[in-house]
Amino acid sequence: MTSSPIQTSVSQDQKDHSSSDHEIATQEFVDGGRDGWMTLIGAWFILFGIFGYLYAFGVYQDYYTRFFLSNSSPSKIAWIGSFQLAMPFLLGIVSGKLFDAGYFYLAVRLGSCIFSVSLFLLSLAKPQRYFEVFLSQGVGMGIGAGLAFIASVSVSLHHFRRRKALATGIVMSGSSIGAIIYPIMINKLLPKIGFAQTVRASGYSVLGCLLIGNCLMRTAYDKHRGEKPPVNILGFFSDPPYISSMMGALIALFGFYFPLVYIQLYAATHGIDSNLAFYSIAILNASSTVGRLVGNYLADVYGPYTVVVPCTAITAVSIFTVFAIKTSGSLIAVSIFYGFFAGGWLSLSVSAIASLARHPSEVGARSGLSFAVTSIGTLFAPPIQGALLTSHFNWKAPIIFSGTFMCVSTVVLGFARQFLVNERKTQKV
Repeated sequence: MTSSPIQTSVSQDQKDHSSSDHEIATQEFVDGGRDGWMTLIGAWFILFGIFGYLYAFGVYQDYYTRFFLSNSSPSKIAWIGSFQLAMPFLLGIVSGKLFDAGYFYLAVRLGSCIFSVSLFLLSLAKPQRYFEVFLSQGVGMGIGAGLAFIASVSVSLHHFRRRKALATGIVMSGSSIGAIIYPIMINKLLPKIGFAQTVRASGYSVLGCLLIGNCLMRTAYDKHRGEKPPVNILGFFSDPPYISSMMGALIALFGFYFPLVYIQLYAATHGIDSNLAFYSIAILNASSTVGRLVGNYLADVYGPYTVVVPCTAITAVSIFTVFAIKTSGSLIAVSIFYGFFAGGWLSLSVSAIASLARHPSEVGARSGLSFAVTSIGTLFAPPIQGALLTSHFNWKAPIIFSGTFMCVSTVVLGFARQFLVNERKTQKV
């Protein structure tokens, strides 16, 4: 029995339509491919240059407190670091919306330019002129990082389906490896060539990384901008797993960054060998690199929430172990212990929020809104910790403050996981 021309045409149209749908679905989430891996490498370079440098602020906190801004209190100086760390999260809702609207390249390129220019402007700051440092390092570099961060992380997820958490871990490891290199570089150069030349030398390195990253990254979503469903941001607030995740991260960030910002100063004020104290942040971030990769590998196997909850609890314990730093060996041990689980937590928190998206078009908006809310913790925690520390270096109060907030976060994120288990009817969440 032969088919009529009309039947043949309809059948062919159905095949073409099915093929087209499959092609679109495949292009939305491709596990790797040339563009996928190039984008992953490019995003890695962006985070290496931007967050690797931001996470070296503990070196600046020590240098500013004891030398360059010695007329300012530790709490006042901490506002510089907290502002530049908070801006990537605070601007997340802006950069997330830009990304979802198809302006990926604009967000990343503009952010890279602002970050680089602000870094070179920092080299012009003079000793004891607090606001020159605050405006360039805190505000300018923070805004640049804020525009580039969400877009760089989110675009990688558009190229991977089964190994999204691992892809996120690889990208996020760029910031950890950068945070190994830059603290060593800055610590070595400051006494030899001075503040201005050190900032410029490190600035050229950052600029090179950002140029490479911008050249390599590709978005897989431009072709389908017209097919994306509308993003209902208000609907996120009626999503219990999302709200509890956001609150858990907000609470955590009131304690999370304490060792990263203050461990070098802690070591320096406790008579630990100055050379080792200089390497403490690099050791911490080296361990963080491993934690990010291991944590996200496990997240692909067991689910991001199943891994992030115990990771939060152990990070809380690691903050309390700062009390145990009395010798060079204990400094190394605490740096490795905290770095591994803190690195895992930071990377997993990104994967966990992204996993709640019901469509790829929600990734930027969900991540951006969450980071904007949690930026409150990043902004206010270091100055509060500095105020608790006082100019007499009373370390007990800020350590207890920070560790307690991480403990509370563990409970809240545990509720988020349970909400998700009940919703999806599976333990792999």
